[in-house]
Amino acid sequence: MKKILEGLLAVCLLLFSGCQKEMKTTIDPHCESSETLYVRKLDLPEGFIKGADVSSLLALEDSGVKFYDWNGEEADLMQVLAQSGLNYIRLRVWNHPYDAQGRGYGGGNNDIDTAVTLGKRATAAGMKVLIDFHYSDFWADPGKQMVPGEWRMLGVEEKAEAIYAYTCDSLQKLKDNKVAVGMVQIGNETNGAFCGESLWSSILPLMIAASKAVREVLPEAKIVVHFANPESGNYENYASKLTYYGLDYDVFASSYYPYWHGTLQNLHDELQKISELTGKEVMVAETSYAYTAEDSDFFPNTIGEGGAFVKNYPFTVQGQANSIVDTMETAASLEKGIGLFYWEPAWITVGTDSLEENQQLWEEKGSGWASSYARAYDPEDAGQYYGGSAVDNQAFFDASGHPLESLKLFRLVDKGNEVPLAADAIEDSLISCDLAQPIVLPETVNAVMNDNSKKEVPVSWLDADLTKMASGGIADYLVHGEADGKEALLKVKMIRYNFLQNDSFEAGDLSNWEVIDHKKAEQLYAEEKVTDSLSGNWHFHFWSKEKDSIDFDLQQSVELAAGIYRYSISIMGGDAGEQDIYAYVLINGEEVKRAPAQLSGYNQWDTALIEDVPVTEGDTVTFGIHVSCSGEGNGAWGKIDDAVVNTQQ
Repeated sequence: MKKILEGLLAVCLLLFSGCQKEMKTTIDPHCESSETLYVRKLDLPEGFIKGADVSSLLALEDSGVKFYDWNGEEADLMQVLAQSGLNYIRLRVWNHPYDAQGRGYGGGNNDIDTAVTLGKRATAAGMKVLIDFHYSDFWADPGKQMVPGEWRMLGVEEKAEAIYAYTCDSLQKLKDNKVAVGMVQIGNETNGAFCGESLWSSILPLMIAASKAVREVLPEAKIVVHFANPESGNYENYASKLTYYGLDYDVFASSYYPYWHGTLQNLHDELQKISELTGKEVMVAETSYAYTAEDSDFFPNTIGEGGAFVKNYPFTVQGQANSIVDTMETAASLEKGIGLFYWEPAWITVGTDSLEENQQLWEEKGSGWASSYARAYDPEDAGQYYGGSAVDNQAFFDASGHPLESLKLFRLVDKGNEVPLAADAIEDSLISCDLAQPIVLPETVNAVMNDNSKKEVPVSWLDADLTKMASGGIADYLVHGEADGKEALLKVKMIRYNFLQNDSFEAGDLSNWEVIDHKKAEQLYAEEKVTDSLSGNWHFHFWSKEKDSIDFDLQQSVELAAGIYRYSISIMGGDAGEQDIYAYVLINGEEVKRAPAQLSGYNQWDTALIEDVPVTEGDTVTFGIHVSCSGEGNGAWGKIDDAVVNTQQ
């Protein structure tokens, strides 16, 4: 009898094991189609990574956040993601994200034990895991690469030993817990800095130590290096440093956020170049897009306020899906492109009732981007701006934890999903009207369709007071309208005519402008970055690493009718050191007027204004700005935008 029972038990265990295995690969039929979401078919290579970083998950669950499957039933987020087509999970790891009293810094309090717990759940759901070591006690990114507190007094050689031991111990914990680690990332967005070091001769020995640990503990795992800002053109330089110092790695990864990181064509070109130069695989380690401009947790979002579009993608569920499908297509089109990770698609609000209740959870559970306790480690950033999720409007789940239709894209891209062509949103319109001319409002606007194409549609403006606009002097007005059943917005700028061409660099180049570089600055070019522009999407960008290398003039010459004119130009930036910055006017090559300006910090725009410029018939007039900075730290940087020349009367 005992043997019979043992045999039955063995059969049951085998059947249960088979059910578990089947659970890992079950496809939720809800993800196989959509009545509302357009997704075009992509030809993805076999094994293409469709990943997500859900590092904040445990802290969110501890804060009471619940997630639901496509049937509306409460479910494990990992299972929902796997059923929706994701095959990889990325988990960040900080050394010791706690203060002296053991209170978490927030952001998920992501130490190695958190990674083990989440990694086991991802593995159980049938997904592989990428471990993202920041080698910091809190956030590491292009703006800061702080050394862990316990390593502050170590020299480079001692720090390398510490990194090796820490990486070995951490990976062994994951291995002992049978976490399916497929990749290990040694550093996060390490743009010229890493673990408190800023010289490549110091950075690379630390990376080499981390790489050595990965090869010893998890020899089958791929080693990933990670950088940001592909639009800067620095990737080839980074890769050459890795090659020069002999770093052993497999994948060169890039962040790509459409809000900040240039065009997809530029991303493709930068990563393709890396593959050709190094032979390494490439991927997108972080990307995301907003499905709404609204905030749900009473803490400001990084993207959303004051806008509804970036790079022609509306802040809608369809716009979110189109942005990610396009980014996925770019990653897949690379010769050695292996995949894409969406960053924190489940970092939703911990509550919708009050800021006070949410703040308590962010502090106690670590479910906000930072708690006030983080000031012990990062007083200048987290210590001042601690709070909730800045990306809740970029999740693939609504504020109540139910999946958005856009989450289905990860399955639908394999076969495509056609829906009737329809307007998804109406593109905001902008017109400039000269005060001396009649105001003519547009009769049509661009509708952004669900396939991301554009179509002109008739518009009705509902609250346009033309008399007020004509008599109100220089001012901006917002007019509301309706087009194709959706809200339309028109910004009317009442202006005097601007005699400068390409005045805010929206042509995407420096046409009509002359750059006179006196000391060979490293970067002087027109840049597309909406968050760094005073208006529009483009501006003039300058940066140089070496001290005393920023010294240039940016100018444009025009022929004007006789009269009195005014000229203004705006600048912002930082790390200037000693600075000599001024707008100037030359008439027939001789300076006649100048006005000072200065660099005061990020988004602290200073506008230099010159009035009463007398012009006679036949004069050649040059309007420009001179910028000279000694620089501090890594050198001066800045942006120039919105140059304006018009009649003064």
